[in-house]
Amino acid sequence: MPVFDAPDGTRLAFHVRGEGEPLIVLPGGPMRASAYLGNLGGLDAHRRLVLLDLRGTGESEVPADPATYRCDRLVDDVEALRLHLGLERMDLLAHSAGGSLALLYAARYPQRIARLALVTATPWALGWPATADDRRTAARLRASEPWFADAFPAFEAWLDGSGDFDPVFVPFFHGRWDDTARAHADRDEAETNDEAADVYGGDGAYDPEATRGALARLTAPVLVLAGGADGGPAPALARRTAGVFPHAECVVQPGAGHYPWLDDPEWFTRRVAAFFA
Repeated sequence: MPVFDAPDGTRLAFHVRGEGEPLIVLPGGPMRASAYLGNLGGLDAHRRLVLLDLRGTGESEVPADPATYRCDRLVDDVEALRLHLGLERMDLLAHSAGGSLALLYAARYPQRIARLALVTATPWALGWPATADDRRTAARLRASEPWFADAFPAFEAWLDGSGDFDPVFVPFFHGRWDDTARAHADRDEAETNDEAADVYGGDGAYDPEATRGALARLTAPVLVLAGGADGGPAPALARRTAGVFPHAECVVQPGAGHYPWLDDPEWFTRRVAAFFA
């Protein structure tokens, strides 16, 4: 397992899958170990995936200072990985909450980005969280599912703040609720550093106006991929995110949820591999 040192001395790990030109991958969660990404539906057949375990997750060390879990502080870790790999510029893919980390990195180091893919990325760093209405609208698309009647009331209670997160509505985050999705969801708790997740988007993590301004000058091509059945971000929010960049395209994977490589690996891999070709 390859490791490198962050600027503050925290020992960080990354995992390599496949061969060829490196594609740096930032996990979401926030602060979930990169293991949940697997091989991104077979993307490792096209590129050498370099999956970073963010500090305090997976095989990476817990930092001495928990404040360094904050998203803007993690930008230094991504830059340290680039330097460790000896890359002048890098192709970068980020999923979900990792999208905000990628946005902050691209804003601070635009000259280091060759191409950027944001996969079902919630653009907190742009000041645009997924809304409860977006999530409800996406959830109602699943009304014919056998689990919907039990899951939707609990989901609504969570969205309006009257209920806690309940595993009963986890199917709403997946385009297909099958054995693969269940196994993936069952690992979530064990793979996530909850303490770090609470700090990730804490006060001071984001400066949306400054970030949007910096990204408006990014010359690298950008792919924003949304799931057609995902409410966070919904396709409309993904298109709004793409509009920040001068050279971006937004694509919607039909029927996909928040983990599109699980729902249709062939579609996902074909589209993302073509972007990074």
